[in-house]
Amino acid sequence: MRPSFPQALFQDPGRAIRSSALIVICLGLAAPFGSDLSSAYDLHAQAAVAEAQTQVYPGARWERIADPENAGYSAAGLERVRTYAETIPTTGLLVVVGGRVLFEYGDVEEVSYLASVRKSILAMLYGNYVADGTIDLEKTLEELGMDDVGGLLPVERQAKVLHLVTARSGVYHPASNPGDNLADAPARGSQEPGTYMLYSNWDFNAAGGAFELMTGRDIFDALQTDLAEPLEFQDFDRSLHRKGGDRERSLYPSYHMHLSTRDMARAGYLMLREGNWKGEQVIPADWARETTVRRRSGRSRADIPAKAPTANTSRSFQPSTWSSPTKPRSDRIGGSSGEHRGVHSRRSSTGWWKPGPGGESGRLAQLSSR
Repeated sequence: MRPSFPQALFQDPGRAIRSSALIVICLGLAAPFGSDLSSAYDLHAQAAVAEAQTQVYPGARWERIADPENAGYSAAGLERVRTYAETIPTTGLLVVVGGRVLFEYGDVEEVSYLASVRKSILAMLYGNYVADGTIDLEKTLEELGMDDVGGLLPVERQAKVLHLVTARSGVYHPASNPGDNLADAPARGSQEPGTYMLYSNWDFNAAGGAFELMTGRDIFDALQTDLAEPLEFQDFDRSLHRKGGDRERSLYPSYHMHLSTRDMARAGYLMLREGNWKGEQVIPADWARETTVRRRSGRSRADIPAKAPTANTSRSFQPSTWSSPTKPRSDRIGGSSGEHRGVHSRRSSTGWWKPGPGGESGRLAQLSSR
C-alpha cells in the first residue's frame, strides 16, 4: 500500500522566525490591533462559514469585498493593519476571505525570488504523481540510481524519497547551495534514514531531483502546467525560473521560484479548498489534507547535541508543508528575506505578505499570538 504523504518539504521554524518573514493574521485579522476589536472574530467565523458554502474562486482577477463589515471584519481594525504595515518594510500584503480580496496593501504584483517556499510548492506538485503511482515514496536512492559527487555511503543510499521530503534522509553530503543546517550535521553514516531530522538543502534538492527523475518532467514546467495555468496565475513568467547551486559540490541543483504575492494567494486558496479549483481537483483532496495536518515524528537536532549551538537548536523541524507549528487550525508557509508568507485557516481565509528589505517578523509574530 502506498503511504500517505507525511507533511513534508517545509521550513525550519527557527530560521523562519529569525528571518525577514511574516506571520499575517487571517482568523480575526483585525483583533490583534486592539482588544476592542476582538468581537470581530466571532462575526468573522459566522460569515466565513456562509462564504465557504458559495465556493467563490478568482477568475482572471480577484473579486473584492465591498464592505468589510458584511464579511465580519472591523473597517477600523483593517485601517490599523494598514497603518502598521506602513511602519514596517512591506512590499505587498493581500488578504483573501471566501475567495474575495478583503485587504490589499502595497505592490502585490511584484514577482520575486522564493527560497524556502519552493519546497511547499514542490510538495503540491508531488500530489498528483504520488496518487497515480508515477512517484513511489518508498523507492530508495539506490533503486533510483541516485548518487552524488564523491559517492554516497551505502547506508545513505538506503534513504527513501519519503525521507528526502521529510528532511530525514540521514544523508549529510554537501548541498549545492547554502542556507541550511548541514554545518551542524552528525557524522556521515551515523544516522539511519528516517530516524533523524536535519534541515538540509541536500534533502530538499534531492527531492527535486527525484521528482524530475520519476516524472520525466522539469520542476518549472510542472509548476507552469500543474499550478500556474489551472489557477490562472496573473504574473507567472516561466523564463524567470532557472536552477541554481554549485554542481561541483552536489549534482542536485536548487530550484528557487519567482512568484508574486497575489499568485501565491491563489496557491494558498487552493490548499484551503483541499486542492479543488472551480470543481476541478487540481491536487488530490487527501493529499491537500495530509499536507495541512500538523505532525511530528522522529528525532531532530534538538534531541542530539549539535556541534555548535545555534539560535534554533531547541526547535524541531515542523514536518509539514503548510502547517503552523503554533496554531493547529492555521496553515503557513514561509522562508527567508524577500519571499512570501501566508497563514490560512480552515475558516475560509488566506493572507500573504511580502517583506521589503529589513522586514522583521518578530512584531507580527507577537501580534498573531494574541
